[in-house]
Amino acid sequence: MPVRTLDRLSAFFNGDGSPLSVIGPRDHLRLRTLVMLRWLAIAGQSAMVFLVAYAFGFHIRLWLCAAVIMASVWLNLALAFGRRDTQRLRDWEAALQLGFDALQLAALLGITGGLNNPFCLMLVAPATIAAANLPTRFGMTVVGVCMVSGFVLAFWSLDLPWIAGETFVLPDIYRIGMLVALLIGIVFTAGYAWQASLESARMEQALAATQAVLEKEHRMSALGGLAAAAAHELGTPLGTIQVVAREMLHSLKRDDALYEDAELLVSQSQRCRDILKSLSARPERSDAVFDETTLKGFLDSAVAPYANKGKRIDIVITADDAPEGVDPGQALHIRRRPEWLHALSAFVENATDFAKTAVRVRVQVTKAYVSLAIEDDGPGFAPDILSRLGEPYISSRVYGASWSGDGARPSGQSHSGMGLGFFIAKTLCEHTGAKVTFGNRDEGGAYVKALWRRDQIDILYDRNRE
Repeated sequence: MPVRTLDRLSAFFNGDGSPLSVIGPRDHLRLRTLVMLRWLAIAGQSAMVFLVAYAFGFHIRLWLCAAVIMASVWLNLALAFGRRDTQRLRDWEAALQLGFDALQLAALLGITGGLNNPFCLMLVAPATIAAANLPTRFGMTVVGVCMVSGFVLAFWSLDLPWIAGETFVLPDIYRIGMLVALLIGIVFTAGYAWQASLESARMEQALAATQAVLEKEHRMSALGGLAAAAAHELGTPLGTIQVVAREMLHSLKRDDALYEDAELLVSQSQRCRDILKSLSARPERSDAVFDETTLKGFLDSAVAPYANKGKRIDIVITADDAPEGVDPGQALHIRRRPEWLHALSAFVENATDFAKTAVRVRVQVTKAYVSLAIEDDGPGFAPDILSRLGEPYISSRVYGASWSGDGARPSGQSHSGMGLGFFIAKTLCEHTGAKVTFGNRDEGGAYVKALWRRDQIDILYDRNRE
């Protein structure tokens, strides 16, 4: 059973697989955010300079430090008065500002001891912010600026502020070690922030696609009720039109010029009544907008689109509390919820795509629980993706006759997609309270199981049988 993107999802993605505006672009850094962070940095730098100069009494180039800090102050003032603080920055603008922050910090460190200054660790901050919030090319540019700054500080800097008459000097091997640690720290924290941000964005996109599909299913469900209501409301005026048209037809002779027009009006009004009758027809006992259907009818409607794929689809329904001699599939009724219909259709579609001959849909109803299982006799889930199923964008699969004993991929066709189909189906089931599990069957093939509490799935016996 593969993980694949359903055809019905194509409306939410561009041709290259990128999400449409329904998912929305990733948020850019706001000007206000960088300005506030810079004010915090200015306050922290100023506090440490005055602490070293006046609390510890160390010799420090106070005016030179103040000049470097004032560069950030002037930038913040220019940005605060020149632009709105809520405005989003373009990526290159944010990269320039973060690059400036890195260089300003490097300059301050350079006149206060370079890598001898323990606050050289703060060079990690601009790199991390850039990696987490900017596109890769801009984020890596800021990371590169931070790394080059650290490398320069290792070989050029003024003396560390220290007790008057004394000089603090670290061994060269220790300075090299500090440089290596700083560079590794920048790369590691920036890489971690970039990966975490990427996963968060991908999950956000996948969940947005899930919400879009669910909204579409709700709209389709609402259309059924709208059609039934329209058929009911239009029936009376259409009947009046047909009566008047018949009266006109009876009052005209066959050789009259308007006879054919009146005859056409009668036939077309009858056709409209037949269409409205079909729209309002109820295939099974249900309410006015088809909110309720038999369990067997619900399963049949979910698997019907895939019955012509050359694979046998068996539906088995059992119920522990079913009256003797009563077919549970016809006696049990279920609320027609778009989440269940879409999720079941997704699982059945995946199963039929990779089954050899047959797919079995099993529903077992007990007094406390309702379980659903979709099983196929295909090659099963690939061992290398089984532990990651349920995550979005698990996209490339290979299927064939069987899996070899050493877990290698079988020979056969390859199948690829964006890997959202399984994720969306699983999310929709869990949204309704189900616990979803999946795996490979001992006898071959794959299975997907969903378990609900009886009160969550709202399954009941036909009230007319009670």
